[in-house]
Amino acid sequence: MNLRRPSLSFAAFLALAATACSKPPRPERPRVSVTVAEARLRSVPLELSAIGTVTPIQSVAVRSQVGGLLLTVGFEEGQDVASGQVLFQIDARPYQASLDQAVAGLARDLVQLANARQQVVRYEELARTQMASREQYDQFRTNADALAAAVTADSAAVQTARLNLEYCTVRARISGRTGGLLVREGNLVQANGASPLVVINQLHPIAVSFAVPQQYLDDIQRFSRSRRLDAVIRPQDDTTRAMTGRLTFINNQVDTTTGTITLKATFPNADNRLWPGEFVAVKLVLDVQADVVTIPAQAVMTGQAGSFVYVLNADRSARTQAVAVGRAVDDDVVIDSGLVARQVVVTDGQMRLVPGAKVDIKGEGGPPAGGARAGRRPAGGDSSAVAPG
Repeated sequence: MNLRRPSLSFAAFLALAATACSKPPRPERPRVSVTVAEARLRSVPLELSAIGTVTPIQSVAVRSQVGGLLLTVGFEEGQDVASGQVLFQIDARPYQASLDQAVAGLARDLVQLANARQQVVRYEELARTQMASREQYDQFRTNADALAAAVTADSAAVQTARLNLEYCTVRARISGRTGGLLVREGNLVQANGASPLVVINQLHPIAVSFAVPQQYLDDIQRFSRSRRLDAVIRPQDDTTRAMTGRLTFINNQVDTTTGTITLKATFPNADNRLWPGEFVAVKLVLDVQADVVTIPAQAVMTGQAGSFVYVLNADRSARTQAVAVGRAVDDDVVIDSGLVARQVVVTDGQMRLVPGAKVDIKGEGGPPAGGARAGRRPAGGDSSAVAPG
């Protein structure tokens, strides 16, 4: 019995020594709550952005070409009018009287011209037979020529009087929307007055004028040689659908003051959503790049070595991945290299991450279930993204 006790004491000593030398287990690092999105492969437009001004393709300031009393106005201000529609009627009686007088003067001179030509024929025969002097013949011929000139002047006077009579009826030269009326019935209208009677703006189709920096001129000309370029606009107070038109004008010189080139795009504007003088956001689509990788812009971070993102592994651990960032497309950026489609990147919560950290995805419950997919976080709050697993 005495021989066994030292053996047991030695075993207990060894057990105590092993316990004293072992380290306590490290506590598990808490998971980081993040939002994720999936890198997408899609086609993105190569476009230029600018602020444009809606401009009517045609704008007519209607003025009267004759003066007189305004009898009637054939439209309401702000009303759409058609080309050829009667807008104003000026008192035509003075001009009708002038036309009648001009017609009478023409008739009188025509009769006198006919008689003078008969005299010329008669005295030409008498002068040949020396029954009348050559001087008398020349006198009748000169009189006939003067009356012919008078008839020509009378014909011009008749045409002028007829035009003035027609000008008493003022018609629309284009179809469009009228502005405010500057005269009313009963007013005296001046011929070619400084102020127009009304202004008509063509609303459909309509143009949008905008300017882009001159360094893009070569690209615009190169892409426009093969096809008409599309221009997409959205009125600044309109959050609904955009409108698409075509680039129809490139100015023939660069503005040396601003270093920009002025462009115009034409839009159908059938529903009159665009209004002259309105400011709109314009995107000129030069080309479309197919099959490029895009991720939300907020996923990209910048470090000492350049741009990088946090990518989720299959076990929901995060690792850094260097990326080459291209241009921005709305809320996304194009990734030129470093990512492939369907990789999952962290879009919110990156500041609390370190390489190897485990994550929980906001809005998701339960463990991962195969496949490396995640839904994109919708704008304005946390998303219900599907996690990789």
